[in-house]
Amino acid sequence: MKPLMLLAVLATVLHITPVVVLVKRPDAVQALLPGADAYLAREVHLSNLDAHRLHQVVDWSPEDGVLTLYTGKAGATTVGALEFVRVDSPHGPIEVAVGFTPQGAVRGVIVTKATVETKPWVLEAVAGGLTNQYRELKPGEAPRGAAALTGHAGSLAQFIAGEVDKGVARALAAYGTFYRSAKT
Repeated sequence: MKPLMLLAVLATVLHITPVVVLVKRPDAVQALLPGADAYLAREVHLSNLDAHRLHQVVDWSPEDGVLTLYTGKAGATTVGALEFVRVDSPHGPIEVAVGFTPQGAVRGVIVTKATVETKPWVLEAVAGGLTNQYRELKPGEAPRGAAALTGHAGSLAQFIAGEVDKGVARALAAYGTFYRSAKT
């Protein structure tokens, strides 16, 4: 009985609600890799040193030490790359899809998953122009989407925008560090 009570208390304290899909992954892939007619997913298995370096740079340790990088092609031409990044917040996980141009700049960002609790905050942040703030960012640059919402969205939408900033920062770091070697 004690373990059941402990689990109930833990669930109440964390108040994490179920995850909902805001945008299906195939739809995000098509939106962020326009013109692609073929897709290639490559897993990059991180060494302990690479995983540690990524953790130091953006405070992120991908699950199982594996990154999956998607490349879109139109014939023999690469139209871009894409990463799905999960960010765990006190209110539950969100998933951010970050698309890159062939030149390595952010093409676009889509929040694909959120919890029932955070969904209204995500929708408010996106409606406030959050995802537009990331276009043209390059690896090494810091996302500032949350700062751009100051005065244009509520405090909870700004909080979730900070979590999206983390996801974009992680995608930028992973792309800049690992994609170039994985695409050859």
